[in-house]
Amino acid sequence: MSQNQSFIDGKSPYRGLTLSMEDDHEPLGHQGSVAVELERPALKEPPLYRVIMLNDDFTPMEFVVEVLMMFFHMDEERATRVMLAVHTEGRAVCGVYPRDIAETKALQVNQFARANEHPLVCDIESDETDGAS
Repeated sequence: MSQNQSFIDGKSPYRGLTLSMEDDHEPLGHQGSVAVELERPALKEPPLYRVIMLNDDFTPMEFVVEVLMMFFHMDEERATRVMLAVHTEGRAVCGVYPRDIAETKALQVNQFARANEHPLVCDIESDETDGAS
């Protein structure tokens, strides 16, 4: 008889250990002990941050539209609207993300702008609508 077959038959090759699947034994955990239900921890949404694009008088509008499409996955129409808001209002929200993602996107835009010799700047700020009821 193989070792695996011994386990299937409820016999152990180790001394002092027998396995039983008989109905006359109570299942483990039901031997007069108190059942404890584990409580799931309450999960909280991470705080959100806005990625803000700031206006400057030197970066071409076409470059800003390209950046918005590339880094914020906007279609051309929406990217143009956001670019015009940056141009006319001095700043605009490009997206709202958890902090790590917002910081990464702002850094990527700033590095891309510098690599292309433009002074375009993105920054992040806390999303004030987060947590407000």
